[in-house]
Amino acid sequence: VTGASFVVFNAVLKASSYPAKLSIVEDGVMVQITVEVMVRLRHALVLKKDFKIRCGRKNAEGVRQYIEIVWVYDDEKPNSG
Repeated sequence: VTGASFVVFNAVLKASSYPAKLSIVEDGVMVQITVEVMVRLRHALVLKKDFKIRCGRKNAEGVRQYIEIVWVYDDEKPNSG
């Protein structure tokens, strides 16, 4: 688990053997993805659905690195004042 101050999603990867690449940048994370994954990510964000992006080679076995976006529902009203 990696905590970050910010996350950048960048759709620069070509359709290759990597669905996503993850890099630590200063105190944040940059995720390079394909255009197809970016379209699915945008759709999931609009619908407020959880989304998981697998990193590493597509055919590699035992890959455990992934990025997971999880919506957390909090009952607190952050701007109540």
